[in-house]
Amino acid sequence: MTSYYSPSDRYGSDVLAASSPASHRRKPSEQVPATPGLVVEDPQTGWVGAVVRVEKMGGVHVVALEDRRGKLKSFELGPGFLIDGRPVVLVPAARGGRGTRNPGVSSVGASAAGTSPAGAKRTASGSIAVEGARARVARGSRLWVEGRHDAELIEKVWGDDLRIEGIVVEPLGGLDVLPEKLAEFKPTAGRKIGVLADHLIAGTKETRLVDGLADRHPGALLVLGHPYVDIWAAVKPAVVGIDAWPDVPKGEPWKEGTLARLGWPHRTPSDVRAGWQRILGCVKTYADVEATLSGRVEELIDFVTVD
Repeated sequence: MTSYYSPSDRYGSDVLAASSPASHRRKPSEQVPATPGLVVEDPQTGWVGAVVRVEKMGGVHVVALEDRRGKLKSFELGPGFLIDGRPVVLVPAARGGRGTRNPGVSSVGASAAGTSPAGAKRTASGSIAVEGARARVARGSRLWVEGRHDAELIEKVWGDDLRIEGIVVEPLGGLDVLPEKLAEFKPTAGRKIGVLADHLIAGTKETRLVDGLADRHPGALLVLGHPYVDIWAAVKPAVVGIDAWPDVPKGEPWKEGTLARLGWPHRTPSDVRAGWQRILGCVKTYADVEATLSGRVEELIDFVTVD
């Protein structure tokens, strides 16, 4: 029998709510569709994971969340979840359109098969494919990534979505040039910039580089990151046929060190390019990359496409 957590007691009751003079001004939590890849937290249990599927069990909607180790846990859909520390109410995703990937079914199963249960074709990102659609004229907004490999992975998985939305992905050549690029681009509410950064975790140089940038461009800049030292490691190890990505000592070039420990050619730039193409060739759908990455990419695409 499958068990799940109910949101009814996640925060407990607020004994001051009835008497607080400000209680009537409290804003309700935002309702967010539970789309596959969305990363959320259940604060009561501390479970953090990406939405894999939504299904009905015992007359209620239940969301399955996959953590970074690939383990699943189910929770009752509704209030009491957090996204980036912000309270939200998870609701079933509507069918059709961007941001409604595989509602009510396993994201892995549907994307791998290439169709939904109703027979609709799916893109590599899990979106419903729009037959015969032409690429949209490029928007003013942009999606910036650190390097060429990041751009190639995003193109392979989300390329169809990006062409439909008219979003261009541009490699920065390193996060250290971001302030200079922003000064040149001058983002506005109508010309947004979404940035995907590698290794964006507390205490790293990457975090220090982007700290405060969004405050200088309110509503026009969103910088999100994944925890991996390189985009290669955002590809699930099993997809490449390994148990885990090798540990490379600090100070040693990560790509070359990884290839060496895998027993692959690693001494020249051509070896590195060949190694990356071998890894990229193993990726077929968004189910082949870590949910931490797919959730961030989805959020950035939504940011630069929603006015």
